[in-house]
Amino acid sequence: MIKRNIGQKILHFPLTKIIIGIIVITVVYGVSNNLRGGIFKTDLLSKDVITLIVSVISTFLAVIAYIFLYKYYEKRKITEFSTNGIGRNLLLGILLGAVLQSLTILIIYLKGGYSIVSINPFFYIIPPFAMAFSSAIFEETLFRGVIFRITEEKLGSYIALIISAFIFGIIHFANPNSSLSAGIGLAIQAGLLLGAAYIYSRNLWFPIAIHFAWNFTQSAIFGASVSGNAISKTLITSKIVGAEWFTGGKFGPEGSIQATVFCLIATIILLILSHKEGKIIKPYWTNLNEK
Repeated sequence: MIKRNIGQKILHFPLTKIIIGIIVITVVYGVSNNLRGGIFKTDLLSKDVITLIVSVISTFLAVIAYIFLYKYYEKRKITEFSTNGIGRNLLLGILLGAVLQSLTILIIYLKGGYSIVSINPFFYIIPPFAMAFSSAIFEETLFRGVIFRITEEKLGSYIALIISAFIFGIIHFANPNSSLSAGIGLAIQAGLLLGAAYIYSRNLWFPIAIHFAWNFTQSAIFGASVSGNAISKTLITSKIVGAEWFTGGKFGPEGSIQATVFCLIATIILLILSHKEGKIIKPYWTNLNEK
């Protein structure tokens, strides 16, 4: 066993690794996101296309920053971004995210609260696609790749799920039209479900795909607000009315009870499968007791 001095112990302390990861990835993403006002300021491309290009570049650089940081920081192979099985994970994730969101909207429709106002030009999907693409990759890299993964290594899968879900819910309190119920809902829908998706797949592609499909389907296809943010251009312009508990109100369908229930069911299924396949990590102290 390699003995570390106090400086090395602090540097490799889990909380330190989390803080450094958050700072590096957020700075890289934030700086590159400002390209739209710099080198990409041109009249040759529309504002929407520029936003899409910058979103792709900034999220790509954030992922590269994550890979290089933890490859040399933790001296390991970054398996969570492995391309092995990437097609299957992306396909299953997109399918699951789209189905969960569609079921959520279906409940609103069956209660007479959802109606289509207009079908818009196809290129209207560009803004919601850019939003869903960047938020899915950036947030999953940060929350599941950094916060959940490092916490799980020491505290185990279940405690890490609770902690990361709590943080995810708290952060979204700052979103427009948010509320306590919306924050709790997101903690379950994204915090627990996407953490469980990472446990089951042991890579970030699966939760990224779920996250992307959930946001994209909700905004681009069904024309609803995402986490309190209304999207200016969507493929379908819709009208959603009714009690806040099943429509989510101004926060969007994520604030509805059925969204939480459907995602919780998916979470439980993934955790059961993970348990059966021996993918649940125990807290470090249980390993000490076993020795």
